[in-house]
Amino acid sequence: MNASVISDTAFSTLIRTASHEQHAEAETTTFMGDMLGGKLGVEAYARYTEQLWFVYEALESGARALVDDPVAGPFIQPELMRLAALERDLGHLRGPRWRSTLSALPATEAYAARVAECARSWPGGYVAHHYTRYLGDLSGGQIIRDRAEKTWGFERKGDGVRFYVFEDIANPAAFKRGYRELLDRVRADDLEKQRIVSECKRAFALNTAVFLALGEEFPLSA
Repeated sequence: MNASVISDTAFSTLIRTASHEQHAEAETTTFMGDMLGGKLGVEAYARYTEQLWFVYEALESGARALVDDPVAGPFIQPELMRLAALERDLGHLRGPRWRSTLSALPATEAYAARVAECARSWPGGYVAHHYTRYLGDLSGGQIIRDRAEKTWGFERKGDGVRFYVFEDIANPAAFKRGYRELLDRVRADDLEKQRIVSECKRAFALNTAVFLALGEEFPLSA
């Protein structure tokens, strides 16, 4: 990536455009298409929700140590936290003993491990994962919620889809604008910004690997 491009372009624009190809690939995997198209049963949705738990557990347990970090700290906002909502959804999908049957796919383990590693040792990398997850939830995640409600009959914004409901964010569009302004002010030089963009691409690739693994677990009958 050309250094002058990094210097001359708003970082929020840079990170969005640079990861566009990987983002599109993640959104158009066979598993996600089949699930959103109503071709898979609720079990596939429940299994996907389980995988999310491992990723967000890594994101949000790692957040505690980064609250005062000059790079990652500004992004850690309580209204974004998803783990409690995910656990409520899993209780609805799997029953009160959901933890006893919870299991991560190898691809999910790799994804969560990378998030945890960045949280421990590289705040800029943590920002890359934070961005790809939470801004995605506020955007494309709302499509998943709508389709899940219609396909499997969940109560609108109720148990089963609470992960996608940001009750403490009254205006998602305004929140996303504010988040992008934080990205534009991130305390990183051009080389570090380039590294963050690369980690953003890696985050999408890790996410795609989870979708591919889920696709193998839930193949459509011929």
